[in-house]
Formats: sequence, C-alpha cells, structure tokens
Amino acid sequence: MAQGNSPETLAIPNISAEKAGLESQDARERVDDKLSAFKSLGLLDRYLALWILLAMIVGVLLGNFVEETAPALQKGKFVGVSLPIAIGLLVMMYPILCKVQYEMLHHLLQERELWLQIAFSVIVNWIIAPFFMFGLAWAFLPDRSSLRVGVILVGLGRCIAMVLIWNSLASGDQNYCAILVVVNSILQMVLFAPLALLFIKVISGGEELELSYSTVATNVAVFLGIPLGAAILTRLLILKLAGSKRYEIFLKWLSPWSLLGLLYTILVLFASQGRQVIHQIVSVVRVAAPLVVYFIVIFLATLYTTCQLGFGYKLSVTQSFTAASNNFELAIAVAVATFGPDSDQALASTVGPLIEVPVLLGLVYIVRAMSKRWNWKD
Repeated sequence: MAQGNSPETLAIPNISAEKAGLESQDARERVDDKLSAFKSLGLLDRYLALWILLAMIVGVLLGNFVEETAPALQKGKFVGVSLPIAIGLLVMMYPILCKVQYEMLHHLLQERELWLQIAFSVIVNWIIAPFFMFGLAWAFLPDRSSLRVGVILVGLGRCIAMVLIWNSLASGDQNYCAILVVVNSILQMVLFAPLALLFIKVISGGEELELSYSTVATNVAVFLGIPLGAAILTRLLILKLAGSKRYEIFLKWLSPWSLLGLLYTILVLFASQGRQVIHQIVSVVRVAAPLVVYFIVIFLATLYTTCQLGFGYKLSVTQSFTAASNNFELAIAVAVATFGPDSDQALASTVGPLIEVPVLLGLVYIVRAMSKRWNWKD
C-alpha cells in the first residue's frame, strides 16, 4: 500500500524516463546533424550519383542515336587520347591538386611514416595489383586473347587522375594522395612497358608488342605534369599575393569544376564508345566481370590490411583508392596506338573506366557509411 507510493519506487521510473528523454534527444540531435550536413552539401555533391547515372545514360543515347557523335569525338587526338576526354581529365584534376599543401610537403618527406606509406603503395600497386589483374584476365578470358590483353593493360596503368576524385569524395588525405600519385607516375614511366611485355609477350606467349617509354612518359607528363604544375603555380602565387583567406575563397569557387570535369569526361566516354558497347555487349560483359572483381577485391583487401596496420581512416582510404583506381587514359592510348581504335584490345581498355566509375563511386559511399557507423576516425 503505502510502500507502493514511496519515493524510492517512484525514483526509478523517473530516472528511466529522464534517461529515455536524453537518449531520444541525442538521437534527434544526431539525425539533425546528419540532415544539416546533407543540406550543407551543394546540389552537385548531394546528388552526384544521380548526375553520373544521367551522364552515362545521355552518353549512351548520343552514341547510339546520333551517328556523328562518336566520329566527331574521336577526330581530335592529344597524346593518343581523344581531345575532348583529355580536356575533361585536365579540368577534373586541376581543382583537386590546388587543394594540396605543397608548401608543407617538405615536412612530410622528413617523416618515417610517409616512407612506410610509399613502400606499402609500391608493393600493392606494382606487384600485387598487376599480377591479380593478370590472373583475373586469364581466369575470365582464357579463350579471348585480344580482350585479355586490353584487361591486362588496364591493370598495369596505375591511376594519376580519378583517384584524386574518389579520395576527395571519401575525405582521404589529399597531401598523401598527391605524393602517391607522383610516385606512381614516376614508376609508371619506368615499369609500364617492361611489365606489359612480361605479361603479354613472355608469360602469355602473345603477339608482338611494341611499347615505347616515350608513349608512357608523354601520357604521364601531360595528364599529371600540366595540372600539377598549374596547381603549384596557382597556389604559391595566390597565397603570396592575396593571402590564405582569398585563396580559400578561390578554392570554393574552383571546387565544383572538378566534379563538372568528371561528369563531362563520363559523358564523352560513354558517347564515344556507347555504340560499340551496345553492339558488342557480350564482349563488354565478359570484360566487365574481371574488372568488377578487381576493383572490389583490391579495394577491400587494401582497406582491411591498412586497418590492421593501424593506418587510420584517411590514410587507409587514400591507399585503398590508389590501389583500386587505374590509369585508363594510358591503357586506351597504348591499345589504340598498338592495335588500332577498332580492335578488341581498345574495346577492353575502354570498358575499364565505364566499370570503374560506378563501382568506385559505390565504394566511396560504402566507406563513408562505414566510418559513420563505426565512428572510424584518425
């Protein structure tokens, strides 16, 4: 009776109610934070997946229903790559490279951790990844040597362009990413040609393959050298003449151009190859299979390994996207120059970015969701 109305028994439900109220308030605050973060994104960033999908669809429609599209896009060539695609790549890379703190890189070069990151990247990018793609090419295409060669070329080209996009979208470390891109570019000039000969001619016993170092070096110099040099010059000049606040304003204006360049490049890629992709759908599907496996397995395996090594979120993301991304412009340029624009090798190398874009964009969303779910921070 009276005991049921005692203060002690009433205190328990009151504390529970208060706790439940606090928990529900915390939950509401977390939801509000997520919504405000989502609303704070620009229209381009917020619906990037939708814009990419639309760019793909429009590109395929143009390539298939406007017959003049593909020939017009392939007319102009710049270091073996379609001129419209080359313009898109340069526009895409420049804004991101402007965000790199070049004035601080000499401090990074003095750190032991940087050299460990470089060593890890070299092992994954130049030993594990190329051999894994080589194995997948043989496993999925044992009876189509020409398509297999195109897939192998994609695996040999380490990324110097789109990796900057994926790393930026996933909030990886931009300074480390820029350094890894430069290292891979230098190694690409040295290793691409001999590894291609090893995989395609020596191990596979395939056709004669003539690859010159100048082709690879020119590609790297153009697609990394031009935007990198322009970005360094831009950053140092504006910081010196106008100060850091003005430079931040400049970056806010410049940032959307990177994603606009990505969308433009995707549109041009699908428009120039859309007809060929549709009319050779069986070959495209057969090439797509090993590429999908490659991108997902290499990314997740690198992410897991870096987590186990204690790299932290930013460095793990940077290493994973660097390992999973590929230099499709180099693969396409080499395939076209060596085997011709209408060859199966060129088709297979062209399928590379068509698969890479949606798969790696999906991995961006996955890794960001993982970081929120498990509160994964540096």
